[in-house]
Amino acid sequence: MQAVLLAVAGWLVVALLGLAALRRTRLVAHVLFPLGAACGLALCVLGLAGIFGPTQRMVLPLGLPGLPFHLRLDSLSAYFLAVLGMVGTGVSIFSAGYFRKGEGTPAGLLCFEYHVCLASMALVLLADDAYSFMVCWETMTISAVFLVMANHRSAETRRAAFLYFLISHVGALALLLCFGLLQAHSGDYTFDALRAQHLQASWASAAFLLALFGFGTKAGLFPLHVWLPEAHPAAPSPVSAVLSGFVLKTALYGMLRVAFDLLHVQLWWWGVVALVLGLATALLGVVFSTIQTDMKRLLAYSSVDNIGLMFVSLGLALLFRAYGMNTLSALAMTVLLYQVASHAAFKSLLFIATGSVLHATGERNLGRLGGLIRYMPWVAWAALVGALASAGLPPLSGFVSEWLLLQSFLFTTGLPNTFLNMAVPLVAAVIALVAALAGYAMVKFFGIVFLGQPREARLAQARDAGRWERAGFAWFAALCALLGLLPATFIGLLDRVTHLLVGAGMGQTAAERGWLMLAPLNPGRASYMPTVFLLFLLACAALTWAVMHRKGHAAQRRAAPWACGYPDFNARMQDTAEGFGQPIRRVFEPLFGIRRHLPSPFDTQPEYRVEVTDRSWPLFYDPIVRLTARAAAWVGKLQAGRIAVYLAYSFAVLVALLLWVRH
Repeated sequence: MQAVLLAVAGWLVVALLGLAALRRTRLVAHVLFPLGAACGLALCVLGLAGIFGPTQRMVLPLGLPGLPFHLRLDSLSAYFLAVLGMVGTGVSIFSAGYFRKGEGTPAGLLCFEYHVCLASMALVLLADDAYSFMVCWETMTISAVFLVMANHRSAETRRAAFLYFLISHVGALALLLCFGLLQAHSGDYTFDALRAQHLQASWASAAFLLALFGFGTKAGLFPLHVWLPEAHPAAPSPVSAVLSGFVLKTALYGMLRVAFDLLHVQLWWWGVVALVLGLATALLGVVFSTIQTDMKRLLAYSSVDNIGLMFVSLGLALLFRAYGMNTLSALAMTVLLYQVASHAAFKSLLFIATGSVLHATGERNLGRLGGLIRYMPWVAWAALVGALASAGLPPLSGFVSEWLLLQSFLFTTGLPNTFLNMAVPLVAAVIALVAALAGYAMVKFFGIVFLGQPREARLAQARDAGRWERAGFAWFAALCALLGLLPATFIGLLDRVTHLLVGAGMGQTAAERGWLMLAPLNPGRASYMPTVFLLFLLACAALTWAVMHRKGHAAQRRAAPWACGYPDFNARMQDTAEGFGQPIRRVFEPLFGIRRHLPSPFDTQPEYRVEVTDRSWPLFYDPIVRLTARAAAWVGKLQAGRIAVYLAYSFAVLVALLLWVRH
């Protein structure tokens, strides 16, 4: 525990040094961010060691009188600390080469906000009482808001930061109510006291739903996802990587802590609620990602999709646990924990790759990019690894998590509920559709940005990533490969966590079959050998190269691509981001709010435009805004501006209180 706190304190020291070197960009970039990366690496190692160590507790003399900070390091918090250290290491290394001009805010101030955000997330994972949890949770939120608002001179950026701030604090109110229910009038808000309470099913359900809403605001669960596609384009790319790579995961940690640790019972319909909301989130996220024309907004909606799949895994774990099927619950929990690490690796990689593209070209619009693999090969190959992992293709990490998730659905036929046995296979079919559309979105992302011809002449001036940025790429790409090639070994690491949460695990079974083979439960039903698959791919590639090399250059012919007989071939004849997403837009048109701007016959330069919006705004948020405005107008009538009226209000309230106390 002390070593972990030293690593967290290191981040806080780096944050204070950033304030001291407010505008010394080179010092901040080349000294402070690498120091932050070293602290992240130390935390990652300590977290991995803590998974296998005993549970440790500590009380810090911080906070208010009688309300110190209680800390606890168990296998669950240790695992999430390891993932946080993994993300912090890679993003900090990349940031050492990225922050050259401060992104609209002095580099030292960004360094302060960034490392405070990392430290507060670590303390959220260590918190062992509701008070310290909420203090660190709010610190994480506020520091993340300031990071999103780095380019504060832009009205769009300020709006995105305010939206994130508002939704997060509504969620924080729900968490306060959740902890209030969990303490059950005991007045003791330590997690040990909350674990000792045995709530009735109705009160436990209320606490679960409040936690689902509160943590759902941070995770981007439908329909609370609206801040994600606004905040990611506004924030600097390393900040987007941290937001998507781990800030979203703090919500999953909170749900696991509340649902499987603090609550003593799990009900089957909790799993159904999480499953349905996760499925809706995943489907909405992946469909919207396929039609985006902004590369960071595309990745933001892709993160919504990934979070939805994680809540699907959470729902399955709750469902199996409620029926006492602990082994299957451990399988679903393993899927969720695998998704946490896998998504943290490949989505951080994709966001920092877009950051390099943005720095080199000044463009986020897919319609103005293209052909960058010629000028930015390091960025292109890193983005390709991230895109393949995100698309769920073997032998990378994304395939393992999606394959295990689908395997989890194959075992739901044993549920003692006829309706669920019929409905869950349909959910599995939708999951397969989501996986296919995710691959479609990644093909669009990589193909439009890096392949083909440059759509703008100035793209030829783009320069590849520097040494620090390349090191960040290599870190995350290696993690994507290792998680994909060594799944059985990694599942053995997760075994301690699943035993803590559901009382069962898969690690022993995985160890018995060796590190080469991954079989969820029964190798006779399904198994996967990633190393053998990789060797097969390498053999096919080598055979293809040998055949082509033997034929020699005589079999090769270089010519311009065929353009249907049109002689003046140019970059505008390539498929566009809008055209690529049009089939999906037509198929899923009821999900979108579409505005078509038709040209007038009198326009000298007619233009046809289509705007696609999220229906969540008119369905859920616009009515709330109107209701709030009406309530504010009604309350405003009380402000008559006359002292006699205010005294009359006070007198009426006093009389009402006296009458209430008397009775």
